[in-house]
Amino acid sequence: MASTDETAHVGQQASPLGTTPPRPPAGGAAETGARMPRWLPRAMVLALTLIACFQLGSWAFHELTGLLINILIAFFLALAIEPAVSWMASFGMRRGLATGIVFLFVMIASAGFVTLLGSMLAGQIIDMVEDFPKYVDSVISWINTTFHTELSRVDIQEGLLRSDWLRKYVQNSASGVLDVSTQVLGGLFQLLTITLFAFYFAADGPRLRRALCSVLPPARQAEVLRAWEIAVNKTGGYLYSRGLMALISGIAHYILLESLGVNYAPVLAVWVGLVSQFIPTIGTYLAGALPMLIAFTVDPWYALWVLIFVVVYQQFENYVLQPKLTAKTVDIHPAVAFGSVIAGTALLGAVGALIAIPAVATLQAFLGAYVKRYDVTDDPRVHGRRERGTSTLLARIRRALRGPREARTAEDEEPRDAS
Repeated sequence: MASTDETAHVGQQASPLGTTPPRPPAGGAAETGARMPRWLPRAMVLALTLIACFQLGSWAFHELTGLLINILIAFFLALAIEPAVSWMASFGMRRGLATGIVFLFVMIASAGFVTLLGSMLAGQIIDMVEDFPKYVDSVISWINTTFHTELSRVDIQEGLLRSDWLRKYVQNSASGVLDVSTQVLGGLFQLLTITLFAFYFAADGPRLRRALCSVLPPARQAEVLRAWEIAVNKTGGYLYSRGLMALISGIAHYILLESLGVNYAPVLAVWVGLVSQFIPTIGTYLAGALPMLIAFTVDPWYALWVLIFVVVYQQFENYVLQPKLTAKTVDIHPAVAFGSVIAGTALLGAVGALIAIPAVATLQAFLGAYVKRYDVTDDPRVHGRRERGTSTLLARIRRALRGPREARTAEDEEPRDAS
């Protein structure tokens, strides 16, 4: 009892006068932590909504990648034909009619080229099939003479017909016909999609620019129109300069192939001109392979002459022709062009390789209009020359190596600086 009274007495002394000590809650600390903050449910709902929107956007972008690439190709194609359409529209022609005429011309030229190339390949394939037994006999005779064997064409044919490899190959080829047909139909649908979008972009170019500028302030409208004009000039200039170089290349290769007596010289010349100019980096080698193969069927030495001419003409085009034709249209450094082609190929494949150079040229021209430039100092290191101090140090080392007397005499004769 005494201890209880002492404890109560001590508690009364510890509490301030006129107040009662605070009472602990009935549930203790557990009741305080059980109440959820009011902002936590909203934050969880917002986080889940953002995650769902991101997943939905990622799925939609993955599913629409093909359509977006087709629209990008169509947009650059519309930029390429924009100068021709605008030129015809300046004479009072409707833009839709002008765009249709340009597309009709492109379609006729493409169809003619594909027809001529297909007839050439069909003729060459027929000739190779007819001469195939002669090639087989010559190969068999060479094997028999070299390795002292007794092979015959009949035995080889029977062995091939009885082999399991040929049977499996025929089965796989028969099953792959459906896949090839599906790919052909898909390619035609993709071409139709690109053509329709490019037609709308070119024919309704002014309306598209007005719709885009209507949601921007006046200052931004001027920048968008400036960027659009630069893109049209660079893309159209790239296409027309490449077309001119393709024409020159085709004429030069036609003269060579016609002088050698190679069959289908006009079609081969058009093939070399187009493939070498519109397929970056590897287009030259792909373009020269087909004429070399056709020339080899005529005479093996003709194939060597074609190879030499392709290499020499490529150097002439890189160092003489291309800098003059592209100086005012697509003036970018060769290293930048090569890097842009590699980057475009890594991002979009063959499509990226085709549109990489005009895209980089447009970006370079647009940034060049806003980047402030200064006068370069007249420093010898800027021009690739050595500084005077470096040359003086080398001179002193040479004098020290010649001997003390010659070095002392050279120092007396050397003019000293004011410093």
